[in-house]
Amino acid sequence: MTDPIADYLTRLRNAIKAKHRVVEVPASNVKKEITKILFDKGYILNYKFVDEGPQGTIKIALKYDLVNKVNSIKSLTRVSKPGLRKYVGYREMPRVINGLGIVILSTSQGVMTDKEAKGLKLGGEVLCYIY
Repeated sequence: MTDPIADYLTRLRNAIKAKHRVVEVPASNVKKEITKILFDKGYILNYKFVDEGPQGTIKIALKYDLVNKVNSIKSLTRVSKPGLRKYVGYREMPRVINGLGIVILSTSQGVMTDKEAKGLKLGGEVLCYIY
């Protein structure tokens, strides 16, 4: 596997389409930070880090609207890929759906959202768009 973050997003996307309640993905430090951001912003219901085996896994409970059975995540888009990295400064920060979605960045001070990075005047690699 050449792009573990794209694999992470694809597993989430497939679980949402199949209406699964829980999805299990292999763990890494970047994936753990992305999962924490998704939980803090209200896109997922809960998560749990399981440290079994050499790598460990992340169990993610997906969040659905009970009435319409619609997931809170509408789109997960990978931006920076291994073949073409995309870096932005804090002045050129992209906006997702005019500020309704979030951009997840990898900065020199860790993985964070676009609003946090802009507040700290940090740029970095754009990992993904979520809305």
